[in-house]
Amino acid sequence: MTTTTSKPHYLFLVASTREPGHTGNTEWLAQQAAVALPAGTQQTWLHVARMHLPAFVDLRHTAGQYPLPDGDLKTLLDATLAATDIVLVAPVYWYSLPSTIKTYLDHWSGFMRIPGVPFKEQMATKSLRLITTSGDRAKAQPTIDTVRLCAEFLHMRWGDALWGKGGPPNAIQADAQAVEAARSFLR
Repeated sequence: MTTTTSKPHYLFLVASTREPGHTGNTEWLAQQAAVALPAGTQQTWLHVARMHLPAFVDLRHTAGQYPLPDGDLKTLLDATLAATDIVLVAPVYWYSLPSTIKTYLDHWSGFMRIPGVPFKEQMATKSLRLITTSGDRAKAQPTIDTVRLCAEFLHMRWGDALWGKGGPPNAIQADAQAVEAARSFLR
């Protein structure tokens, strides 16, 4: 099990369900933010929609604990624990997070209950940010609130949300304000 290091390590969790090989507006905006990180900053990029995650099963009131996951879910747990900064790269889908990243967040309930894994304690040492796009800023607010509340629950540093105007492919590139904000978002 990997744990947090003192050097910055950014974990970018891309939640878009676009076809492989097609960079969406949100991922493009995240790439602009990542370019502004100091040279040599460790970055891990995982495309959650391309991973095989089981549906979350709530065992809190029956078994009370969870086994150590395997496969892609273990990859996500290890990457989460190894990072100092977690960046959810999630476009707004129907006023909410894409199901891919919501499934990952649901599994946090299980991660907190794996014997010998100090998930909750380690998460309190990390920051959580959101990079998102949608056609309208007001429609992104429920998504932003969801991620902020997740950070608060685990006593993580809330690094804020970066929103840009998305829509059709490459629309974000015309949002000069979002592109400019990306340059300092991860600092």
